[in-house]
Amino acid sequence: MYEIWLAMNIAYETALGLVPALAPLVLMWAVMMVINRKKLKRVKTVTLAAVAVLLSLAAVLALPSLSQSTLADMGYWVDWTALLGMAAGVGVAAAVLLWPVLAMRQR
Repeated sequence: MYEIWLAMNIAYETALGLVPALAPLVLMWAVMMVINRKKLKRVKTVTLAAVAVLLSLAAVLALPSLSQSTLADMGYWVDWTALLGMAAGVGVAAAVLLWPVLAMRQR
């Protein structure tokens, strides 16, 4: 149980440090969402889901190398849970960020 609380605390503290860097990104995303608000419904949910799944799969393979680790080093269930959770977060974040871009390409 301690490992779960530790992971949540690390994620929270990391997010606090990233707030100044993420604020302009969120602002630009909101502006793009407002500009493309009529076209957003034209983007298919399947397309967004495919983007999320593909980028999540890529993240599963790429994220361990950011900590000088490999998939073979992961032997504890918390490691796998954290990796899959982070990969899912990367995929969903990418799909949400790409949603207005995909909407802009609609006719």
